[in-house]
Amino acid sequence: MEALFLLVPLSVVMVFAALWVFFNAADDGQFDDLVGPALRVLQDDDSAANNPPEKDPSGKF
Repeated sequence: MEALFLLVPLSVVMVFAALWVFFNAADDGQFDDLVGPALRVLQDDDSAANNPPEKDPSGKF
């Protein structure tokens, strides 16, 4: 029974700390764009494949 006097206030403090961290992250814009970075990974960057490297006049790359 004595453990509850420690555990209940400790759990309440932990819940408020977790809520504070969540709302601070939301205010800083952490959750603004959840779709953009995921779609950016799927887009190909074909610009490097379309432009082959130019040769030196000496014939070396």
